Amino acid sequence: MHMNLLFAIDDNVSTQLMTCLYSIVSNTPNETFDAYVIQKEKLAATDQIESFCQKVGVNYHPIIVDPKIFKDAPITDRYPETIYYRLLAHEYLPRDVHQILYLDVDILVLNSLKHLYEKDLGDKLYAAASHSDLTANMTEQFNKLRLGNYEAESYFNSGVLLMNIDAIRQKVKATDIFNYISANKLSLFLPDQDVLNALYGDQIVKIPDEIYNYDARMSAIYYAIGNGQWDLDWVIDNTVILHFCGRDKPWRKDYTTRYSGLYKHYAHKVSLLMN
Repeated sequence: MHMNLLFAIDDNVSTQLMTCLYSIVSNTPNETFDAYVIQKEKLAATDQIESFCQKVGVNYHPIIVDPKIFKDAPITDRYPETIYYRLLAHEYLPRDVHQILYLDVDILVLNSLKHLYEKDLGDKLYAAASHSDLTANMTEQFNKLRLGNYEAESYFNSGVLLMNIDAIRQKVKATDIFNYISANKLSLFLPDQDVLNALYGDQIVKIPDEIYNYDARMSAIYYAIGNGQWDLDWVIDNTVILHFCGRDKPWRKDYTTRYSGLYKHYAHKVSLLMN
């Protein structure tokens, strides 16, 4: 099977991109991958990324964003143009891309992406996970009230998005996004995620977060929700996408919480491959 992957990065996280890709290739066997990497300008690490992708059998497609797309966008320090990259990916992906999986780079893939990628979205725009069970639904209710979208099933995390590009091309318009941000910018905490939920929350198929967007900060809560079953062994056997949400990142020297060793294992494999 062939999978399209989407990332949006700058030079600060090029190594993390390679670590994420290595985990995907290692744990999703017998697949071919095209990685589309959105960037504001050509990355300084381009040669290194291309060399790495060649070694692991990934087709690398850098996408330099046309700034004209954002000429009408509200852009400030808090709302840099990068917040629009995944929401407007359909504007600059090739026309023959019909479906793509967007991933943040602070992710490890521990098991095959095949079942997620093959999920039938029908005429829905996205598949995504919610972390609402981890916060006992209080945050979710607040977010629905704050964003005014009561039809959405949940408040969805935008770090993992299976995207139905054909449907998105018809329904997701840059002007709608720019207008929404202009009108609501004072109430937005996480601009791109808030826009996704406010405008398109009722067009998202919900997928289980313990499988497809496991928040690495919340292992104790997952353990409780899973009645003591969802321990480290369970995660390694069952979780597909482990997401290092928040400010504390596993590539930092001082990161010592659960799963730090797992991340360092994949990062080490990448460094061996590149040296």
